[in-house]
Amino acid sequence: MKCLLKYQWVKLPRSQMPQGKGIMSAWARLASRAAFRNGQARYCRYINQVTIGSWAGGIVGLKSILGVKSRNKALELMDKLTQLGYIDYELNPKTKKLTYQIKDWVVQCSGEPCMGTEAVYATQGYGFLCLPRNITQRLAEAHYHFDEADAWLDLWCHTVWQEPGNAFSHMAPAVQFGKYGAVLTLETLGRRWGWEKTKVWRFFKKHADAFPLQKLPGSFGCLIFNTGYPAGTPFVLPEPAQVQRILEQIRIYGEKTHTKGGNDHERVNRLIAWYSRKVIPPAPHAQAVSEEEPCRVAVLGCPITRAYFSPCGHCKSFMEDCQGKEGNSPVEFGLLLRAGQKTGPPIDYGGIDYGRFEGDPLW
Repeated sequence: MKCLLKYQWVKLPRSQMPQGKGIMSAWARLASRAAFRNGQARYCRYINQVTIGSWAGGIVGLKSILGVKSRNKALELMDKLTQLGYIDYELNPKTKKLTYQIKDWVVQCSGEPCMGTEAVYATQGYGFLCLPRNITQRLAEAHYHFDEADAWLDLWCHTVWQEPGNAFSHMAPAVQFGKYGAVLTLETLGRRWGWEKTKVWRFFKKHADAFPLQKLPGSFGCLIFNTGYPAGTPFVLPEPAQVQRILEQIRIYGEKTHTKGGNDHERVNRLIAWYSRKVIPPAPHAQAVSEEEPCRVAVLGCPITRAYFSPCGHCKSFMEDCQGKEGNSPVEFGLLLRAGQKTGPPIDYGGIDYGRFEGDPLW
């Protein structure tokens, strides 16, 4: 399944939730346990009416979802998510019932959320969660200092697969920030996350298995691939030589293209967005052309415009004919036999009368 830049959501398997500290880690945990349809849910022998994207229960269940042991810590995370506009929650002081609602819930989402026909909550670790592609954008706009899980989810939300404007995403799922963001730099990510360049480098060293880097020559930047994205088809990370070859092809197409200002990093991003379609290999089914054996039978209605004279009957030996046969000619070099009284069986001199059509055309 393609994951184009214009799609408003991406898939995150519930078995691959971001680990570590971060406000987006808490949001992903809450969203993965929310109801995927309206219905009645059971919690501690109580039946609660829930709507799509919501959850109802108690503080103990909330701490279990968030993976924290302190009640105050759980409520502190809920307050921070509410301030950032990710959720709404309510805690009844009398009954101790807590309910929360995910605001950025993707209603139109494919994928089985759980097993069973009567369940309303997703099965833990089963299926995938639909993430809005811009779920982390409000953190960047608010100049929020990203934690490790926030940066991890930020890269995942900006993953593309088989994007027409990014030739490298046809090799493996790649991270792309906007139309002209296929090639990234550590400085750009550091400004977005509020980190120093060295911290960004340590992050990618730690998560090299999930988000491997491919350094491009010069000051262009680097490509970031997502090895865990569920692309639906198997893929292999490209070798540096393959990346270099495609980049050189794109630069050849754009060598006469004038780009207004900008550094090498900005120019190469524009060239990739403009000329990726020219270097993307065609689909496999477009290349599979059936190679049939050429037919030697003349088509009806097609007149024969040439007559052939075969010299094979006048040579000591002849090459393969159209039937693949070889042999010796019954006639030595010399003059043609004159017409006269036949004293023996007819001799095969070749030519049209005897069914062999090799030779030079008369005109």
